[in-house]
Amino acid sequence: MSEWPQALGRSPARLIVLTFALSVPFWLAGSVLGRLSQNLPVSALMACCPVLAAMTLVRREGRGAVARLLRRVADWRAAPHPGWYALALVLPLGVMAASYAVMVLLGRSLPEPRIAPIEVPPLFAVFLLAAACEEAGWTAYATDPLRARRSVPVTGLILGATWAVWHLVPYAQAGHAPSWIAGQCLFTVALRVVIVWVYERGASVLAAVVCHASSNVGWSLFPGHGSHYDPAVAGGVATAVALLLLAARRGPSRPRP
Repeated sequence: MSEWPQALGRSPARLIVLTFALSVPFWLAGSVLGRLSQNLPVSALMACCPVLAAMTLVRREGRGAVARLLRRVADWRAAPHPGWYALALVLPLGVMAASYAVMVLLGRSLPEPRIAPIEVPPLFAVFLLAAACEEAGWTAYATDPLRARRSVPVTGLILGATWAVWHLVPYAQAGHAPSWIAGQCLFTVALRVVIVWVYERGASVLAAVVCHASSNVGWSLFPGHGSHYDPAVAGGVATAVALLLLAARRGPSRPRP
């Protein structure tokens, strides 16, 4: 059964409101319990909220709707070519590498990247699971109805701004300064535009998941386990990449679900 007719009738606004409501207990826990690790507050566990919101909302679409939604997130065959997954993986890592290069050119004092290969698989697995939970809401549920009415950049900006605001509490609870948070919000919006572009140009929900997870892995592998990461620089690079992708010649539209 095609999910496309049901997708057009979905309300991204309801998903956003429900996701924020479900996140409140995690924000409160973060204010009391502190941090999971040096860089992540307890409130980062709110990554489960978009999928919970999406599952709650699609239940009204009838029997099997939740299963269909979750299958889309894991369906590796949806992409017309495996190269889409490679592109989804490389784009965010390229942004992080370019950000490091820009910071070196600016004369920043940075340690050399020291990537232990053994760290990458577990990091990617953890971030892939978290990204799957988020993209079940932001991509599998909310992107299609927005794209039916809006362009790719506008859809990316709407979801990106929502995504950035949703992260404000965890950013503050992690102890980041307002300037850091502003730069990270810029990066978050730009990354969402990239994710929407990847999804639109023929890829699958899983490609959006890979793109999202790859960004988090890139941040974690930045020198000092992210301690030298500058979101203002990364945000500028990500914005440039998003603009270049949007300016590229349009390809065939992705198959509708």
